[in-house]
Amino acid sequence: MPDTYSGTVVPLITPLDEHGTVDEQSVVRLLDHIRAEVTGLMPALTSGEGWKLDARQWQDVVTYTVKHADGLPVLAGIQLPDTASVIERARTAAEIGADAVVVTTPFGADVTQDQIVEHYRAIRAALDIPIFLYNEEALSGNRIEFETLIRICKEIPGIVGIKESSGDAAFTRRMAEAGTGIPVFEGWENLLVDARGIQGFIGPLANLEPGLCNAMLVDPTPDRQAEINAVCEKYGVFKDDWYRWVKEELHTRGVISSPTVHEEAKAA
Repeated sequence: MPDTYSGTVVPLITPLDEHGTVDEQSVVRLLDHIRAEVTGLMPALTSGEGWKLDARQWQDVVTYTVKHADGLPVLAGIQLPDTASVIERARTAAEIGADAVVVTTPFGADVTQDQIVEHYRAIRAALDIPIFLYNEEALSGNRIEFETLIRICKEIPGIVGIKESSGDAAFTRRMAEAGTGIPVFEGWENLLVDARGIQGFIGPLANLEPGLCNAMLVDPTPDRQAEINAVCEKYGVFKDDWYRWVKEELHTRGVISSPTVHEEAKAA
């Protein structure tokens, strides 16, 4: 595991066959497609339909990613609604050999900021695996406030990164400039030009064009942002079901064997 994370980390799509089985050879081809341009692999997060995967699918995609990582760190996404479930799955991730886990807040609009802190404190107390904070609202129904993020970073050891997907570039900049020593990653392609001070990017476009993502990090100009936006529009990255369209393009390119998404597999 690196001392600190930076650059483009890819939230991997989960290649499924028509029966819903994780396709190991497609995982291999996907990793070969991106490995030269990325600094880390993040299976089973939102782009990987992580909140939809059953325990076997989740374990398989994390296992195959670790097996074929070839030296790249693996940060396993965990998208479960409560602390106990997250801890149980984090133990499995550690047993598989993941370098860290990527964890949202508990699900629910009524979750308090103090409960968010205790959630991460309990995970860290239960096992010695580094934690990547995932700040988002679409899945959990809540988000981590700035003061809460600072508190978590200061009070809980083993926080190794923040996937900042609040959708507020000013918030992301404020967090990146806070001096916590913990790297902040922008989670939205369209906000990269405004998210100054970040250490990297984690978003679905990295499955398709990681080199372009790197170029944007090196040269975050309005022209480069316009290029990023155009590519995202072309491949459906800005759609609500972006993972479906990313899979379609990867299938067209011959990287994955099937573009099947989770709900289609269940209906097969």
